[in-house]
Amino acid sequence: MEINAIPEAFQTKLRLAVLSALLTGEKNFRELKNITEATDGNLGAQLKKLEEAGYITVSKAFVNRKPQTSCVLTAFGRQQFKEYVEMLERLLGQAEE
Repeated sequence: MEINAIPEAFQTKLRLAVLSALLTGEKNFRELKNITEATDGNLGAQLKKLEEAGYITVSKAFVNRKPQTSCVLTAFGRQQFKEYVEMLERLLGQAEE
């Protein structure tokens, strides 16, 4: 069954929430924290894992002298998300047969 082939990026609620939020465009750390209701440490750790896997790009800049971290979904991340959704649709189709 395909369920064993789910990429690691989609195996936790927090990573899935981050990737889903980034589908609509770039988000900063505070926006992602509000959307996911994650702690700073947990969100930071998951962002690092997603960046290392090539799903997102993280950039840091100073805005009004305050550090700001922004995240954007990469083309690879978007394609992986699309394939993940297609796999879920196939699984649902199999379940309905």
